[in-house]
Amino acid sequence: MRFSEELRLAVGPQWERVIQHKFTDELAANTIDRAVLTRYLVQDHRFLDSFVVMLSSIVSKARSLQDRIPGCQFLALITGQENTYFERSLEKLGAGDNKDIPDAPCTNAFCSLMQEVSTTGSLGEMLAVIVVCEWSYLCWGERVLPNTNRDDFVTFEWVDLHSGEYFTSVIAYLRGLLDKEGELLDDEGKVACKKRFLEAVQCEEDFFDFAYTG
Repeated sequence: MRFSEELRLAVGPQWERVIQHKFTDELAANTIDRAVLTRYLVQDHRFLDSFVVMLSSIVSKARSLQDRIPGCQFLALITGQENTYFERSLEKLGAGDNKDIPDAPCTNAFCSLMQEVSTTGSLGEMLAVIVVCEWSYLCWGERVLPNTNRDDFVTFEWVDLHSGEYFTSVIAYLRGLLDKEGELLDDEGKVACKKRFLEAVQCEEDFFDFAYTG
C-alpha cells in the first residue's frame, strides 16, 4: 500500500468529515452565508505566507531537479492566481482591509504547524502536512464540482482552484514525493510523518468548523 494511503487510512472517519463538510456543499451551491465565507477567507489568507515557506522548503529539500520543478510551478500558482483570488474576493465581501481582525486559534495552530515542519521537520514531515492540505481539498473539490453554481466568482473560483486536471496532477506529484520518502524512512521517521498528518487533518476540520462558530 502507498505510504500516503496508509496515512489517510490512519485518520479514520475524520477524513470523510473534512471532505464532506457542509462548508464545501454550501460553497459550491452558492448558498453559504457571506459572513461564514468572509470569516473563512480572512483567516485562510493568513495561511498563505506559512504555506509558501513550507512549499519553498519542500522544493529546497527535494532530492532532484525533477522533483523540484512541479513544486516551483505550483508555487507560482499559489502566489499568483490563488493570492489574487483572495484579494478580489475579500474586496467584494467588504473585508479588503481586515488588519483589525485577529488571527483565530485554529489559524495560529495551522500556521505554527507549517512553520515548525518547515524549520525543524524532515522532508517527509513537510510533505505529510502539505498532502493533507491539498489532497483533502482535491477530494472535496472534485466531489462538488459537478453541482457548482456559477453565479458568483467568490464561490465557484475556490472550487475551480481545487479541482480539475492541473490540480489533480499537483496532488499526484505531492503524494508521489511522500510515497518515495516513505520507502526511505525508518520506523521513527514514519511515526513522525503520521503525527504530522493527523495534526494537519485536525487543523483542517477545526478550520471549517471555525467558519461557522467563530
